Amino acid sequence: MPTAPSPGPAPAAFDPGRAWDLHPRVSVRPEPFGALLYHFDTRRLSFLKDRLLLDVVRALDGRPSARAACEHAGVPAGSLPRYERALAALAAGGMLVPRGVDGRAR
Repeated sequence: MPTAPSPGPAPAAFDPGRAWDLHPRVSVRPEPFGALLYHFDTRRLSFLKDRLLLDVVRALDGRPSARAACEHAGVPAGSLPRYERALAALAAGGMLVPRGVDGRAR
């Protein structure tokens, strides 16, 4: 009897104090409303419905944490929980991956 392919490792739990990167197989296409993210391995498509969230995703590269990326992108302190939830959803969907100690995405 055939078996279903393994879905791969479970995504890491999102910690906004940790460094995160876009998965290397995710493409970002800016749009007037925000952006489209496409994962070439899973064929998953995600919508960023907010230009500021796109700025946060772009700011992840080189920042020491997701929270630092939010601050760099100009997320107001009162809106930080909403943006952290959005980043957590992207991580749960495999669009974001934790950065390893060597600076590369894991």
